Amino acid sequence: MEIGKIGAWVNTNALDSNELKKLVGGLERMSYGTLWYPESTAYDSLALGGFLLSNSERLAVASGIANIYARDAFTAMAGHNTLNSLYNGRFIMGLGVSHDVLVTGRRGHAYGKPVKTMRRYLENMYSADLDIQASERQVVVAALGPKMLELSKTLADGALPYCGTPEHTRIAKSILGSNRALCVEQKICLTGDPVTARTVASENMARYLSLTNYRANWLRLGFSEGDLQGGGNHRFLDKMVLWGSEESIRQGLQAHFDAGATHVAIQPLNPDGGPRPDWKALEAFSPTSWT
Repeated sequence: MEIGKIGAWVNTNALDSNELKKLVGGLERMSYGTLWYPESTAYDSLALGGFLLSNSERLAVASGIANIYARDAFTAMAGHNTLNSLYNGRFIMGLGVSHDVLVTGRRGHAYGKPVKTMRRYLENMYSADLDIQASERQVVVAALGPKMLELSKTLADGALPYCGTPEHTRIAKSILGSNRALCVEQKICLTGDPVTARTVASENMARYLSLTNYRANWLRLGFSEGDLQGGGNHRFLDKMVLWGSEESIRQGLQAHFDAGATHVAIQPLNPDGGPRPDWKALEAFSPTSWT
């Protein structure tokens, strides 16, 4: 997958059609190679992927992460092949098992055992009897624990850990090896004000702190239950959201590369607390700013 060293992870759910067009145009102007976007309970992942691709020329567009309970495996593979066939191989399909509260609570499906369910889904995708093909398979898996990372190595083209740390990146690299992409998401907040940064971090992390999958991973990484209480303490928040000067944030991003990441997707949280990306941060850490 040709996705470049630095990508952008943006909450597209907060953007309307004109803002989405501005987003892909701005990212291409700043030489970003890849845009990662979410799927939760707003835009449909594949429909949005088609819109983003149709309004860009060079940008790779990556679902980060499409919920496997939102469509069956046959449809997922058809979507992957369709978008890559129509848009010159620029679509990367990121897949995840989501969370029980979103799967059972919002969609009405039975939430299966994550690794077993993902394994069966990928196997069914690859065995789908389709009349449209893509020139290359580009599938990555949202993986945190060692079993899901191992599955990413054996049945996918890479992994996308989310809400991790350089320590987790090092563990993931040791499992994935050198022949799989390790695409790491990292939140940043370009401000030198600790109160502003930690307020933004706490508000952003609140949704994840309630989810079992993430909490289990943070505990594996050495955080304590105390670190996670009350919206997260300073130690936890400063790991989840890098803040400070451009140089200090860049050092934090570099730590992922030093730990083995092949790609870092920057999620630029806005210091004003709003849901839209911080364009100043996207400009500051664009691919052309790295030597």
